[in-house]
Amino acid sequence: MQTPDQHVLTQEEQAQLNQWWRAANYLSLGMLYLQDNPLMTRPLEPTDIKPRLLGHWGSDPGQNFIWAHLNRVIRREDLDMIYIAGPGHGAPATLANTYLEGTYSEVYPDRSQDAEGLRRFFHLFSFPGGVGSHCTPETPGSIHEGGELGYSLSHAFGAAFDNPDLLVAVVIGDGEAETGPAATAWHSNKFLNPARDGAVLPILHLNGYKLANPSILARIPEEELLNLFRGYGYAPHLVAGDDPGLMHEAMASALDACIAEIQAIQAAARQDHNHQRPVWPMIILRTPKGWTAPKTLDGHIIEGSWRAHQVPVLDVKTNPEHLTVLEDWFKSYHPEELFDEVGRLRDSLKALAPRGKRRMSANPHTNGGLLREPLRLPDFHDYQVRLAKPGQITIENTYVLGQYLRDVMRRNMHNFRVFGPDETASNRLQAIYEVTQKTWMAESFPVDSDGGELSPDGRVMEMLSEHTLEGWLEGYLLTGRHGLLNSYEAFVHVIDSMVNQHSKWIEKARFEVSWRAPIASLNILISSTVWRQDHNGFTHQDPGFLDVVTNKRADVVRIYLPPDANCLLSVADHCLASTDYVNIIVADKQPHLQYLTMDEAVTHCSKGIGLWPWASNDEGQVPDAVVASAGDVSTMEALAAVALLHEKLPELRVRFINVVDLFKLPPPSLHPHGMSDSDFVGLFTADRPVIFNFHGYPALIHKLIYRRPNHEYFHVHGYQEMGSINTPLQLAIENHIDRFSLAIDVIDHVPGLSIRAASVKQWLQDQQIFHLNYARTNGIDPQEIREWTYLVN
Repeated sequence: MQTPDQHVLTQEEQAQLNQWWRAANYLSLGMLYLQDNPLMTRPLEPTDIKPRLLGHWGSDPGQNFIWAHLNRVIRREDLDMIYIAGPGHGAPATLANTYLEGTYSEVYPDRSQDAEGLRRFFHLFSFPGGVGSHCTPETPGSIHEGGELGYSLSHAFGAAFDNPDLLVAVVIGDGEAETGPAATAWHSNKFLNPARDGAVLPILHLNGYKLANPSILARIPEEELLNLFRGYGYAPHLVAGDDPGLMHEAMASALDACIAEIQAIQAAARQDHNHQRPVWPMIILRTPKGWTAPKTLDGHIIEGSWRAHQVPVLDVKTNPEHLTVLEDWFKSYHPEELFDEVGRLRDSLKALAPRGKRRMSANPHTNGGLLREPLRLPDFHDYQVRLAKPGQITIENTYVLGQYLRDVMRRNMHNFRVFGPDETASNRLQAIYEVTQKTWMAESFPVDSDGGELSPDGRVMEMLSEHTLEGWLEGYLLTGRHGLLNSYEAFVHVIDSMVNQHSKWIEKARFEVSWRAPIASLNILISSTVWRQDHNGFTHQDPGFLDVVTNKRADVVRIYLPPDANCLLSVADHCLASTDYVNIIVADKQPHLQYLTMDEAVTHCSKGIGLWPWASNDEGQVPDAVVASAGDVSTMEALAAVALLHEKLPELRVRFINVVDLFKLPPPSLHPHGMSDSDFVGLFTADRPVIFNFHGYPALIHKLIYRRPNHEYFHVHGYQEMGSINTPLQLAIENHIDRFSLAIDVIDHVPGLSIRAASVKQWLQDQQIFHLNYARTNGIDPQEIREWTYLVN
């Protein structure tokens, strides 16, 4: 263990730190075991023990140790600091410290600072109707749900961006440190600008084991470990051992050094205008797994072993000897020295806690909605595409969106960022670079100035790790700011589970935790979509992220498929102004036909679904068939199919419907945006065939409408995992979303039409063969396809 050259703690300070640590350990242990006898005022009995022993002990003592020392420097330096607990099941430590600081009892008065409140505090941990073993939204002071490992570090940096006075202490568990997201998140230091951002103090907590195996970083040579993090660009401070007295001294010394280094880095950047990337400090803390637990049990090592990971002693209700071991363990913390006779914390224990909002458990950044300022949004009408007739002009929809986002950024240069994996310009959002550049603190070369848009002051966050980008954005949102992430459609799947976790966080915060204020919505723009992968091919064809999102609670998720630029502007403005949602916008980056004026687009998007009269010829009568679409390419092909039907079968009455808001399709009992059955049947008819051309996998539409009374009349086309290096029409034909397939499906499903229109159907089939052969021979679709426009009657 490295020890300081001189003592940095007085005897009183060390005693105070140790007392806090013992109290937090006692509370952590009580949460695992006790439903009664919270102060151990009588001998421990089996009836005092919970019926089910759930939770994790292994990382708690180390985290409690860290929290105590952070409180010391917060008080001394008046620091604005928050704490992020990375170890997955480390909630007992966070909960214990929020209780010691008094915040928990303020938020939950029934868990008061007395014996009865403490009993309830213990009882409700990992108990039905109580709190979980992760740092869920119910946990004061938390912005991080630790159940899925790997994201604590990216969340920490996201919280620090544009928060110049904030210091984020983040504990990375040694099992968590083995994950891919954690590995890429270490590079976040290349994006943190000390002149305008806060600071992150990573604390890698190595205790040797995961659930049942050694952890990698705890088992490599010390010099290799230190060099690894030096290579990441950090200055590691090692604190290692198991003797509390020596460890308190070593931790205090390391933490003092880290705070001094951070302050020096920020002063150099802010006063001397030093824009060089600094070497930020970090701490590597080595402690025994389950520190302070019994050394052994029944001949097996407990402290310092994987056996301390969860509940170390399980059969205490039925094994009197083990009950005695547990009782001795509780008493080793001397609860009589920590609490008075009525269960209140002793004054000497309270003295270490910071005051008011300086408590990490009460810091307003951890309830970021309290700090959120609404975005100053420009008028999206100013960016409209003007058109005289629908379906005549072609424009890149996301390019138009980029002009709008440019001015959103211009108006919100302190609380809005755009995130994307090396794809901002690729997704045609390059107009943003007119007002800001890409954040970059690493080395730059002269050639980078030729279109590279790199700057320490940039506000576009690009890194080829969707995990880290999503983590940054979540941390940014959870501390009160706004943002948008754009990604290629096939690879947004990388963050499936992260979006899942964030959705669950929002759900809990909105509906079960009344004291959490609304945060800005998580906005994800999906571009470079499945239908325009002319050179990327099959690997880049996967629209299944929408299926994942529809599995989340209906009150939280929204999916929009705007067919043109004006609809995209309307949808984007709505999403950026919203709170407490996960908004998914699907908009391809390639040129697309434009259909609606801005006024028409606003009306259409407000409804979320609508009949387009100019593409329909039913003229107030019951149509023979309905053709519907959701998605830009799907809409174009559906319109082309309708045009063919109007031309070849003019007597056929066809109604055209477009869907922008995908959640208009399920009934209102399944989603709040769902339209009534009467409105649904009014649009789609009660018994006429509906040929639905969908952007994604066809089964998703059936999933959404299966309770509709006319579900059996829907015939959905969508992506069917057919693709290679294709022309656009070739790919559409292979997946049956092309104009010819749709028109054929109408002929097949309108009663009696297949016989009368046999020659038309054969012509449509011939067209498919011709265009497939043309693409294979010429490598391109015919000009009349590439330049197709909708001719309004």
